[in-house]
Amino acid sequence: MAMFNRMLDSFGPQHWWPGETRLEMMVGAILTQNTSWKNVEKAIAGLKEKGILNIEGLHEIPLSLLAEEIRPAGYFNIKAGRLKNLINYIKEGYDGDIPLFFREKTDALREGLLSVKGIGPETADSIMLYAAKRPVFVIDAYTYRILNRHRVVDDQATYHDLQTLFMDNLSEDVALFNEFHALIVKTGKEFCRSKPLCDSCPLNGWEKIDIQTSY
Repeated sequence: MAMFNRMLDSFGPQHWWPGETRLEMMVGAILTQNTSWKNVEKAIAGLKEKGILNIEGLHEIPLSLLAEEIRPAGYFNIKAGRLKNLINYIKEGYDGDIPLFFREKTDALREGLLSVKGIGPETADSIMLYAAKRPVFVIDAYTYRILNRHRVVDDQATYHDLQTLFMDNLSEDVALFNEFHALIVKTGKEFCRSKPLCDSCPLNGWEKIDIQTSY
């Protein structure tokens, strides 16, 4: 929480995840892989303009055309395939009913998302936290980099290791997990870069957290 409070004091609330609907948040979680959110916004705006940002529209559009529509997000052929896989999963397993899909219990919902080809833990957990509003902490490259540089975890720490570290030592609070992850991303982008700006970073001088880990 000392880490969280320092970042919050420095940046203020981040108001994540941007998206008007649960479907838009899911689409964003897939499109944001390896690109900036500005590029994702352009792709989503294009889908909205064409009237296909809905289950039926995304299910019916040919894969090649979907790839062209999301071109601004980069890696558009790969992401179009992943998006199609998710939409087909919801369409076939839940008749395209997103509220029904999100009524699954947390473990079953996460397991289902991870069964979709192209969806890994970070994307699945982003959907879990932001679209499904489940208390699942999202781990990304910024999280690993920050904790590793502050010697909270070592080079061998896995996604599960880092996620467990947060979830075992924080209250299961969707709003807290939401804000914490958003602040980590902000800190990573602004300061904890490949060439870090440590002197001006809000986490400069932050003492190593005294938590027993298995690393």
